[in-house]
Amino acid sequence: MKENLLRLWRARALLASLVSRDLKARYRGSVLGFLWSFLNPLLLLMVYTFVFKYVLAGSRGALVEPYGVFMFCGLLPWLWFSSALVEATNSLIVGGNLIKKIPFPAEVLPLVSVLSHGVHFLLGLPILIAFLLLFQHPLTGYALLFPLVGLVQLIWTAGLALLVAALAVHFRDVRDLLANVLTLWFFSTPIIYPYSFEQLPPKFRLFLDLNPMTHLVMGFQSTLFYGELPHWKRLGVTGVLALLVFAGGYFFFDRLRDSFAEEV
Repeated sequence: MKENLLRLWRARALLASLVSRDLKARYRGSVLGFLWSFLNPLLLLMVYTFVFKYVLAGSRGALVEPYGVFMFCGLLPWLWFSSALVEATNSLIVGGNLIKKIPFPAEVLPLVSVLSHGVHFLLGLPILIAFLLLFQHPLTGYALLFPLVGLVQLIWTAGLALLVAALAVHFRDVRDLLANVLTLWFFSTPIIYPYSFEQLPPKFRLFLDLNPMTHLVMGFQSTLFYGELPHWKRLGVTGVLALLVFAGGYFFFDRLRDSFAEEV
């Protein structure tokens, strides 16, 4: 495992090249090209704001106003997480020709999914910051801690991506199963409602506390929306868990590595 991690580090130029190729291929033939990386989050913000502010309006409290911006703070990292995992499940199957070429570090393929969607996440941040300023919600010095939360999410997402990618090679149902799990996971994460929402049942709040995405989303909300210090104990525990998930996901991926060429 240690040797493969070192090989992955030596292949960082290949990883960067594949991420760049993936980003270019995503908008190949598009008139607006990379402009969609800014338009997509802007349109998403407008649609969700309309739906949840006017169609599904409810008592949310002043702490989440402007509501559209509050929700967007959690939606951006969630889209990075969910989109990367869904794409990673199919990455080894789609990249089967590369895996059969020796030596090629197969773990590069799911990591490309994580990093390319991470770039889209970063490109959506200017939209979020612009609307924070527009609604007179200026950033504070705690926004400098935002990269730390992003790093924890990167490690967490990469570990799960390696795990689901390896599983999907042998069990093709993983992609469909994951899509349904992510739907439930989305509503079990305080994105469209605040963690402090009084109407949440106590048992459900316990479930929120056990959900790592809760603390990551709250970390983004704290540093960007509320301008506060994130709960360092919860974020610290989530960081340790992210490292364990990455180590476990990579170990599992490494154990199944030899079977990939035959299965894809």
